[in-house]
Amino acid sequence: MRPITKAAAAFAALALLTACGGGGDEKEAGSDGQVDVKVGVIPIVDTAPIWLGKDKGFFEDEGINLEIATTTGGAAAVPGVVSGDFDFAFGNVVSLMVGADQGLPLQFVTNGTSSAGKEPDFGAVLVPEDSPIQTPKDLVGKTVSVNNLKNIGDTTIRHSIEQDGGDPEDVKFVEVAFPDAPAALAKKQVDAIWVLEPFMSAALADGARVVTYNYLDMSPKLDIAGYFTTKQYIQENKDLVERFTRAMNKSLDYAGDNEQEVRDIVGTYTKIDEATRAKMVLPVFRSEFDRDSMEALGAAAVKYGTLEKEPDLDTLLP
Repeated sequence: MRPITKAAAAFAALALLTACGGGGDEKEAGSDGQVDVKVGVIPIVDTAPIWLGKDKGFFEDEGINLEIATTTGGAAAVPGVVSGDFDFAFGNVVSLMVGADQGLPLQFVTNGTSSAGKEPDFGAVLVPEDSPIQTPKDLVGKTVSVNNLKNIGDTTIRHSIEQDGGDPEDVKFVEVAFPDAPAALAKKQVDAIWVLEPFMSAALADGARVVTYNYLDMSPKLDIAGYFTTKQYIQENKDLVERFTRAMNKSLDYAGDNEQEVRDIVGTYTKIDEATRAKMVLPVFRSEFDRDSMEALGAAAVKYGTLEKEPDLDTLLP
């Protein structure tokens, strides 16, 4: 199912929930005094802060019994939040732009991860060492894997191709989950892959090489993803949302100050070995959003057909 179709299905689910009463009461604490909160995340380096925050007790300190569930990307997380399967989720900014474009009342509560700001970045387009592809324009006419179609990956890659003088429309994108992408490249099932850490370092160790850092091509200050929920959930659970946001921001700050612990925690929710984790490029972890870079990304998403209109950031940002 394509992301826009998923968003439309999620919107229908939200309409049904609203018609049926849609909750209306703030979540209550259990007998242990903790409120159960389920958060959907992708098992990549970007989400290290929430895993660290749980391990350090930051959420427990806020009266939250945190359950972390894994997803394939923001396009899958949006329906999960709207349907109530997740209280919050980690999703990239284009996924939320797409959802809002379809009428979904979604809102970030805090940032999650941003570009490293310089080369090397923590995500890149990779090809085999012997590939004739050298620059983004060489991707024209080729097959490139992304974790979700019509999303932040293909949008930023199209921008890279156009910047390099190629036709951004003449490229075939296929959906391959990040953990499976290095194998797809090694088996030559695709010409190039787009992956984030820790899978980027694993692929590089196996002989792949970088064609471009597509996030940096868009903006060195690009905000990639954040933690979000529905506006209805925020209205009905104001205190809980504030507590979750405090714990999440504390987790982001801690991750930013403790690089080695980020590398260590990634080993608990992925199968990436210690040697590869030591080589990983880490993103920037900060709670504030860079609005200018989000505006540039939104404009590109409209240009390449991911969105019908430029997003209203006032309704998306906290």
